[in-house]
This record gives sequence, structure tokens and C-alpha cells, in this order.
Amino acid sequence: MTERGDKQFWYNMRTGAVEFGYASPSLDRVGPFPTQEAAAHALEKLRENSEKWDDEDARDAR
Repeated sequence: MTERGDKQFWYNMRTGAVEFGYASPSLDRVGPFPTQEAAAHALEKLRENSEKWDDEDARDAR
């Protein structure tokens, strides 16, 4: 079972800060992440996922 969101790390898209728990409004944060380091690399993970999904969409469109 996964940890509750209030016990995990989040990346605040507005401030660029890593936060623990629900420190900011949900509109500003992405996650949850299991560690502070993983949350610190949130933008890289988001870019990777976006590229992967774009590639999958392109394959599906063929």
C-alpha cells in the first residue's frame, strides 16, 4: 500500500520548492514522490513522461 499524500514529497510548480505533505494548494504541486530527491527531479520526470507519451501517440497514429 502506498503512503498517504500528506506523508510524501511534492514539487511546487509555482515556487520550484520541494515540499513535504500538503504544504501548498493542489493546483501548484505535482506528485507525490517517495523521496525528497525524486521530488527535486520532478520536472525531468515530467519531461520524460511527456516525450514517452508523444512517441506512443505518434506510433498509434500510424
